Amino acid sequence: MAIDLTGRTAIVTGAASGIGRSVAVRLAAAGASVVIADRTPLPWHGGPSTEHLVTAAGGTAEFMACDLAVTSSVEAMFARAEARWGHVDIVVNNAAVSTGTSLTDTDDADWNHVLAVNVTGVFTLCRAAVRHMLDRPPRGEVRGRIVNITSQHGMVAAPEDIAYGVSKAAVAQLTRQIAVEYAAQGIVCNAVAPGKIETGPSARAEDPRWHEYWTSRTPWPRLGRPEDVAGAVLFLASDEASYITGVNLMVDGGWMAG
Repeated sequence: MAIDLTGRTAIVTGAASGIGRSVAVRLAAAGASVVIADRTPLPWHGGPSTEHLVTAAGGTAEFMACDLAVTSSVEAMFARAEARWGHVDIVVNNAAVSTGTSLTDTDDADWNHVLAVNVTGVFTLCRAAVRHMLDRPPRGEVRGRIVNITSQHGMVAAPEDIAYGVSKAAVAQLTRQIAVEYAAQGIVCNAVAPGKIETGPSARAEDPRWHEYWTSRTPWPRLGRPEDVAGAVLFLASDEASYITGVNLMVDGGWMAG
């Protein structure tokens, strides 16, 4: 049975590029009206905007500028989405940054920026979403759904990327906290933990040392694609995911099973 999100509104952060772009397109294809929350509307790797992709396919989407490192920007974006559609049913916290540095090479500014975007930004949007959802009548058993994007590197050490790894571990705990504290009120909160997902060219993607590391850790005979993560998010954002909350679902090709 195809998943139907008709009549629901979803916010996806970091939706201009990469995993967030794929998630936004997938949710819109299922019928959701999608807020594309990002700093800029165009993908960093080039090509048409996510809003264009969705609307050209007959879906509904609107880009809304948002800087997750600034609490007022996150709250203003949520308020705009609420005013535009009257309700927010699904929130996907995908946007994240990293420094690619070890402990001794990470300065205060970089550390603080990663935590501001990857942890505080997620906290702020979750808080706004839960406050909004608590004021709404439930659809069946559920008032709203939150899906946070974590990482396998929030469960095992993130090589040469300490701030990123610590931030993703924090988001996994935030997911559990929200799931437990608001289950009785019908708010569902889960996470998806991708393994290595190929999202386009980068310094690490073009370095043979990193490619060997990723492939050696991944039992599946390929690395991940953004669509792999989008499928898991779509499931958790839908009514098909019943009696599931507080889960950190791994989409990693078997990385964490090895």
